[in-house]
Amino acid sequence: MKWQRKKGRKGRDVIDIRGASPGPSGGASGGGMPIPGGLAGLGGGAGVVVLIVIVAIQVFGGGEELGLDLGPACGGGAQAPGADDPAPIPPDQDPQVELKDFSSYVFTDAQNKWSKIFKEDGDQYERAELVLYDGAVSTDGCGDATSAVGPFYCPADQRVYLDLTFYEDMERQLGASGDFAWAYVIAHEVGHHIQNLKGTEEQVAGGDQEGAESASVRLELQADCYSGVWAATVFARDDLQQGDIDEAFTAAEAVGDDRLQSEAGQDVNPDSFTHGTSEQRRTWFERGFESGRPADCDTFGPDEL
Repeated sequence: MKWQRKKGRKGRDVIDIRGASPGPSGGASGGGMPIPGGLAGLGGGAGVVVLIVIVAIQVFGGGEELGLDLGPACGGGAQAPGADDPAPIPPDQDPQVELKDFSSYVFTDAQNKWSKIFKEDGDQYERAELVLYDGAVSTDGCGDATSAVGPFYCPADQRVYLDLTFYEDMERQLGASGDFAWAYVIAHEVGHHIQNLKGTEEQVAGGDQEGAESASVRLELQADCYSGVWAATVFARDDLQQGDIDEAFTAAEAVGDDRLQSEAGQDVNPDSFTHGTSEQRRTWFERGFESGRPADCDTFGPDEL
């Protein structure tokens, strides 16, 4: 039997704004920095190829580079809701209530694991927050975004932003289905929070953001490895079987730069990589899973990639 979808207690770190309505504004904000490559939001009639290209650029990313036209998601003259005005959907009216509870469980469980690791190392862990939104969101530190950018972490406000509809997108567009594939996504974003707390992201901020050996690729692969470290604790509790781990492997491979470029009909161009190849993403997740030790997630050595 595969890993059962678990429910978390009402998470103190989870902010649900899916029931919030866009507020009045002088126009769609579009604040923050542009997405690399100049791509904007999906819009009403975008096809699979456009979605794949956007996912290739942003999904599971660090989150600093946002800033989209929010018109399609919010309508003209409207501003995306932010985390300061939560408006959760009543459970009996929420078609995503099970996925919400499961996402809250994974996020809380991953943070509890990292809190223990930090304590063992004599460090203080600062908890991140998970913001669940629908369609578009306004962040405190990373501008505005639509759900087209996929899940992301904003280091400036220490929050992970997640549109639950991405669960279906993973299955339909990326061929990565299953609850543990979803858990991998959330744990990866928590991995970016760990990098923020450790100062890793700040240390490499001036490095190259594109290329097979760029700082961006190394950050993403390390977050994959950190996700594997958490998965190792779940396995140690006898909560996982091989089929569950295979779901995470499939998800990691699905978002490799080489595969996404190929699926989008492009030539594979290592000079434009931002997240790593499918093989690298699976390899680093597997390394974290097999060792269970953050020390084995150093992707910044000269011979590591």
